Amino acid sequence: MDNQNTRRNFLKTAGIALGCLGLAVPERVIGSGNKVLDAEGDTITLLTPGGQLVKVEKSKLKPAELPSLTENQKRGREGLPIRAWVMVIDLSKCRNARKCMAACQAHHQLRPEQHHMNTLQMQDAEHTAPYYMPKNCQHCDNPPCTKVCPVNATFKRSDGIVLIDNERCIGCRFCIAACPYSARVFNWFEPRDAEKYKDVVYDIEANVPQKKGTISKCLFSADLLRAGKLPSCVSACPNGVYWFGDQNEDAVTNGTTKETTRFSKLLKDNAGYTLMEELGTKPRVYYLPPKNRAFPFEGEMQKHE
Repeated sequence: MDNQNTRRNFLKTAGIALGCLGLAVPERVIGSGNKVLDAEGDTITLLTPGGQLVKVEKSKLKPAELPSLTENQKRGREGLPIRAWVMVIDLSKCRNARKCMAACQAHHQLRPEQHHMNTLQMQDAEHTAPYYMPKNCQHCDNPPCTKVCPVNATFKRSDGIVLIDNERCIGCRFCIAACPYSARVFNWFEPRDAEKYKDVVYDIEANVPQKKGTISKCLFSADLLRAGKLPSCVSACPNGVYWFGDQNEDAVTNGTTKETTRFSKLLKDNAGYTLMEELGTKPRVYYLPPKNRAFPFEGEMQKHE
């Protein structure tokens, strides 16, 4: 695909819900499945679920009311139609900049010691070269975490994302014990900036406000995806480590270069793999091996070289 079409294509294929723009128009025109294609000039062009183009005058728009907690919970469980989100992490590009971690913490109201995304220093054997490996929730298609939750607080959506509803979570931590990737964290203390978020309606897709005594984890920035944006970690990485997109479209976009390529070709050409494939969890996060690395390893494990 041409690079000049990359970012624009991602926004269009992901779909931008009109409600995310804070706008509303008569019900006969706007529905939850409509996509905004153009908002320039005096009109907004929409694509309906039936494939029709509809133009609406901006003068007829009015601010939309913020969704209630119940509406947020319902919408968060439904996911985005016809999507199957995937992430590809290129280990040859990671230099432990940790910008992804900082962006994630800021977006999801996490304390300094809490990580949805963590960068690990890895060394597979005594005489092999060390490398950096970002690790987050794998958003498994066969997730063991959802099966052990006694209150249906953690669940998998139709678009592949595994989320947590902290209004239902009772803090039993069964899901933490069940996760083979150690991808979940427990809120032992009051969350970061608790006073700032005290009057904010809980958003299940951002898991904000965070809540003491509940579980938190990577969400693929589901709230940003609904707005047609890339996850915060993908956008924040300065070195092109992350690719993100829709498996159904067979397209992933790099957060740094804004290049879009075929998901299947990226994995095939670079020997992509998933973590602990033998467990049968079927992760939706894929890794490209640390070959032809763009940056030297600068961690403590380099001393053996």
